[in-house]
Amino acid sequence: MATEQQPPGPSARLLPAAAQEQLEQQQQQQRPHDNVAFEDVTDGSFVYEFGGPVGAASMIVGFPLLMAYQFLCVYDNKGQFLLPSSLADFVPWVGRMSERYWEIAYPGWAGIKIYMGFTLFTMALAYICPGPVMYGYKLPSLDGQRLAYHCNALWAWWITIITALALHFSGLFRLTQIIDNLGPIMTVAMIWSFLLAGAVYAATALWGKKHRASGNFVYDFFMGVCLNPRIGTLDLKMVTELRLPWPILFFISLSCAFKQYEEIGYVTPESAFMVLAHWLYSNACNKGEECVITSWDIFYELESWYLLFWNLAGVPFSYCYSSIYLLKNGPMNFSIGWNVMCYVLLVTGYYFWDTGNAQRNRFRMFWNNTLIKRNAFPQLPKSFIPNAKYLQTAHGNKLLIDGWYAYARKPHYTADLVMSLSWGLITGFGSFFPYFYLTFFTIVLVHRVGRDDDRCIRKYGADWDEYMRVVPWKFIPYVF
Repeated sequence: MATEQQPPGPSARLLPAAAQEQLEQQQQQQRPHDNVAFEDVTDGSFVYEFGGPVGAASMIVGFPLLMAYQFLCVYDNKGQFLLPSSLADFVPWVGRMSERYWEIAYPGWAGIKIYMGFTLFTMALAYICPGPVMYGYKLPSLDGQRLAYHCNALWAWWITIITALALHFSGLFRLTQIIDNLGPIMTVAMIWSFLLAGAVYAATALWGKKHRASGNFVYDFFMGVCLNPRIGTLDLKMVTELRLPWPILFFISLSCAFKQYEEIGYVTPESAFMVLAHWLYSNACNKGEECVITSWDIFYELESWYLLFWNLAGVPFSYCYSSIYLLKNGPMNFSIGWNVMCYVLLVTGYYFWDTGNAQRNRFRMFWNNTLIKRNAFPQLPKSFIPNAKYLQTAHGNKLLIDGWYAYARKPHYTADLVMSLSWGLITGFGSFFPYFYLTFFTIVLVHRVGRDDDRCIRKYGADWDEYMRVVPWKFIPYVF
């Protein structure tokens, strides 16, 4: 058995007074074992997901083709569908589409320089920036050790913003080059995700460290076999989930706004909305990085093709359709009332999403002895619940039944969907593509909640039944 890495205990200066008092009281009592939770990431039960090997192969082929098609529709056809004129025209249409995509999205030097330059810059900052060291759950796969995470994304985020703006206004690298070269950058991102997924799979197999493998190569490549990929102190899952996709999305929207300013002399309220929306989301991911350590994605999910492809390529280059649509079709000249409604919807959704995620993750961190106080902007009211109510399970974990989680089991997902709806509404109803994020995200969340429920039923048994009795609503209180 390896020696356990003990995290530093929170100090009075790092915790709110109420939380510190509660912590001191709890430390004097015999706690259940989940104060340093021993999370089962091996999960001996196995069922094929996503349609098994056939479904996995279909998505490995289909997602890149879908992204290429949607890019042509949004970037090259002002957000309108590109369709063959007849059934007989289908094969020639595929040829024309392929030729056009290759013409405007060939992965040349510009795309490589911008995408890989940003990736390497981000990884370098992850090594050198200051930030607190946090500890995750005890992991059976590591003989009970807890991994250390250097949470310096906030410093890296602001250094990246300042550097990007300095490059833009100095003329060394105009941010409008991002939207001008979006096709090549996207193609490079897709190729890189395949290469990285292949490297992670091959290294894991070579070292004999596969987790939850089915034995089917295609399915295992799609679902992943590596639990904790690291390059030195760099946690690959944290970087690919938080530090790359959302900042790239923000810079795409910022690039669109700068491009619009060059073309028409001002930035429309709708384009400014998308810059704000993507800044809020990216900023939240970076300012709350330490909260993600105890999330399902980090401690349980395997680093897989589908996570790498979607985080490195799918998120930044398919969630940006609203920004591109507004650039290609603007100015929209919507009424003040419509725009105000969209802004209010965005900010309201953001508030409940940010505080909801903070409530559940800081609750876990408190019982994991890793809760710290950070003053990263913005810190919102109701982000931490002192003396939070919870349901104690026989497994040892505690299920939060306080704050927003007294009303629904997944309120943060509801708030996330509200924000995604606002991203579409700000563009009006002239195209489906600004609503792709909402559509896709709804499907993903419904599937994910189903996976989560199945796993929790196996894990908690009757305690999960009691939890669903106490908090019967999944997304919206008294509705669903």
